[in-house]
Parts: sequence; C-alpha cells; structure tokens
Amino acid sequence: MEEQQELLVTLLDEQGQPQEFELLMTFDYEGNRYAALLPAGWDASGEEDGVVLFGVAREGADEVFRPIESPILLEEVFAEFLALLDEQEEGEDAT
Repeated sequence: MEEQQELLVTLLDEQGQPQEFELLMTFDYEGNRYAALLPAGWDASGEEDGVVLFGVAREGADEVFRPIESPILLEEVFAEFLALLDEQEEGEDAT
C-alpha cells in the first residue's frame, strides 16, 4: 500500500490570518492551471464538499493562487476536478 504525503499550503484569509490547506491536486483545464485545496484537518470522506479551487499563475519564479472570479468558470473547473477525482479513485480501486 502506497502512503501519500500531504503537501500543506498556508494562505491568508480576508482578515490576513494564516489558514492551512492540503494541496489535493493541480490540473490543467482549457489551457490554464488550477489547484484543488482542502482545509487542513477536514474530514477526507467528504472532500469534494470542502474543496477550494484556485487558478495558478506564474509571477517570476513563483506560482501564486488566484481566486476564480467567474461563477461559470468555477462550475466548469469544479466539474473537471470531480471527473479527475473519480478517475483517481477508480485507479486506486483497480490496484
């Protein structure tokens, strides 16, 4: 059984307070990069309910997370995330 290591990311909330998230995956959708994050300590059994999606942009040598402003794009990116999550779970079931 392969053990997966968590990658934690710290982001600042609207009040400037640090919040930790687990990076679930990064993926491409329509030529752009996105990241799916889960609040640290979230019950993994319902991970799609707590997932937070961000666009990933490059600024110099760094990658930064940007909110997805368009509700339509957010729905499309979420649907892509769910499809990838299903594929990932099916692959785990096959092993």
